[in-house]
Amino acid sequence: MKKIILSIDGMSCSACSSSLEKYLNKQKGIKSAYVNLVLATASIEYDDEIDIKDINKYIKDAGFKSLGIYDSKKVEKQNNNYLILFTILTIITLYISMAHMINLPSIPFLDIERHIDRYALTLLVITILYLIYGFDIIKSGIKNLIHKSSNMDTLVTIGVLSSFIYSLISTIIILIRNEHMPLYYESVCTIIYFIKLGRYIDKKSKDKTKEAIKELVTITPEYALLKNGKKITIDEIKKDDILICKPGMKIAVDGVITNGTTHLDESFITGESIPSKKIKDMKVVAGSLNIDGSIEYRALKIGKDSTISEIVRLVVEATNTKAPISKIADKVSGIFVPTVIIISIITLIIYLILGYSISDSLIRFVTVLVVACPCALGLATPLATIVSEGVCAKNGILVKTSEVLELASKIDTVIFDKTGTLTFGKLKVSKINNYSTYTEKELLKIISSLESKSSHPIATAFKSDGLYKVTNFENIEGLGIKGTINNNNYYIGNNKIIDKLKINNLFIQDEKKLQEEGNSIVYVIENNQIISLIGVKDIVRNNAKKVIKELKKDKEIIMLTGDNELTASKVAKELGIDNVISNVLPKEKNEKIKELKQKHKVMMVGDGINDAPSISLADIGVSLSSGTDIASNSANVILMNDNLNSIINLIKISKNTIKNIKQNLFFAFFYNICMIPIAIGVFPSIKMNPMIGSIAMTLSSLTVVFNALRLRRVNQMFKSIETVINVEGMSCNHCANKVMDALKKN
Repeated sequence: MKKIILSIDGMSCSACSSSLEKYLNKQKGIKSAYVNLVLATASIEYDDEIDIKDINKYIKDAGFKSLGIYDSKKVEKQNNNYLILFTILTIITLYISMAHMINLPSIPFLDIERHIDRYALTLLVITILYLIYGFDIIKSGIKNLIHKSSNMDTLVTIGVLSSFIYSLISTIIILIRNEHMPLYYESVCTIIYFIKLGRYIDKKSKDKTKEAIKELVTITPEYALLKNGKKITIDEIKKDDILICKPGMKIAVDGVITNGTTHLDESFITGESIPSKKIKDMKVVAGSLNIDGSIEYRALKIGKDSTISEIVRLVVEATNTKAPISKIADKVSGIFVPTVIIISIITLIIYLILGYSISDSLIRFVTVLVVACPCALGLATPLATIVSEGVCAKNGILVKTSEVLELASKIDTVIFDKTGTLTFGKLKVSKINNYSTYTEKELLKIISSLESKSSHPIATAFKSDGLYKVTNFENIEGLGIKGTINNNNYYIGNNKIIDKLKINNLFIQDEKKLQEEGNSIVYVIENNQIISLIGVKDIVRNNAKKVIKELKKDKEIIMLTGDNELTASKVAKELGIDNVISNVLPKEKNEKIKELKQKHKVMMVGDGINDAPSISLADIGVSLSSGTDIASNSANVILMNDNLNSIINLIKISKNTIKNIKQNLFFAFFYNICMIPIAIGVFPSIKMNPMIGSIAMTLSSLTVVFNALRLRRVNQMFKSIETVINVEGMSCNHCANKVMDALKKN
């Protein structure tokens, strides 16, 4: 099975995208096809028995054109020269045809009273130019009519050609008999012009919804610097090349630091505005801005394998899936166009039966066709969805499918894994009992120097810069480690090492207190004297407690973990989680989620690795990720900033999106409900002709576009996000107050 995303030309409304989607899904070899009206793309899964040429032919047969594989870097520029030219020509056409109606001076040689033949021939020639200008609309309309998949272009084509043919016959009569006949050339011209104008404005508006994708594409630099000083383009970089990044430069490709220390601004991918410290052996992501130090890094992921490329692919794929609510518009548009054609024909017949002239009857017929074009209906859902996708991406929330944006607002149960999700998943120092004359910083430096030689998991909890030289290092099986620093002999280990060294332990009560708090115990001994007792544990994530409290207002919160009951209950109590299920295997997690899904809408939040089966099984699976391995995640949503507050943000965005879509659908339906009766002539006091109908149609589309773009304001809701950071070097309240004062000044 293969998958491809193609750019499609010729779509203008939901009927277009719906008819193409239905046509493709019927073709042999195509497993599934999703057509995105706003991005003008088709996401297609197909078997090996067909290739891209076959798919392109299917698209052509359906009345559209494939522009090849979708390229997010390619920015199509609209040519507005023709629009400007036809704007001027439209003004001239309207003046020629209507000046005499409003007592404006007519053009002498085109005067309708004295030179009716010249008047008719001039408008005929101008109208032919408009038919050429709008040939794509007419061609699409005829093709879709042949394929029995009528769309907006079909309505316009029938209306335009009806007006043109009637006017052409009238022109022939004028030339033969030299008598006045009603002409509707200006209606043909204005309908085509306003549809073209509407599509131009519509496309400009749609382009704004793609900004998040374009920003991601352009975030990486065009050039990179090799270690030998040679400047190369980003496309010339090979895997394992050693690159240099100086202060002020951007990381060119995903890689790992081989030399140097710096701070990188990764806000574009994590949503975190505070620069992240990077040292040797740490990974870097393409597009990160180097703040201060100069580093060397080895290229790991290049081209389509890079994090940025993967994010762009996932965002585009997400916009090429359909939220359930969008099916309303698809179903309506599928029957709407044929219904409108039938209504317009019935209107024509009734007017003729009632004794109206062919001219008046035709005007009603054409007006109904034009005013009922379902442009607004087709934009209602996809525009709102893509704008929301952009808001999510800018806030470090990567949504893989648009269904998530609808479903997140309905979630009533949130399940959290413990280790790596509610906690950091790494052992950290939680408390230090210092019995020595060393400062905490000096003490941690000694411990870090010794632990740097160890492979024990507890060693990862101790990190410090500028380590001491360690001699006589030795691992003591089951007890700890020992080594010499500056002629002082040190032991670091559990309480058993105290018995081995036969040291009188005066700190048993401190040890018990740390154990009650869920800590692993680390004794530090210098020259056979206990100088420190340290508690090490997996601590909860920043703002986890606040997020749980917010979610508990209207949702059931469950901790589902494989950890033992004692550890799980302590973390749950700290966070305020009442429902804890511990000691469960992955299979048992799945069974619990299946059970909950029978009555609830379930969101599962995990680290995306051990919890992959549970995450994929939940209604919405959320994974925390560092941003460098997102391709392997089985989640629907990836939190690029590892900030649990993003779950609340996602739910808020979802609620706003659904509200906006419902508003858009209301505007679209309300418009058609109001306009079609007026066009038919149900209200005799309100006059409407095809020209006014085409203007009204354009305005209805713009109403939906601008309403959808309001969702971008949601982005402002998350500009002020609470951030918790670890600060090194503080040893007292005076230090903390100095840091607070410095932050308040900036």
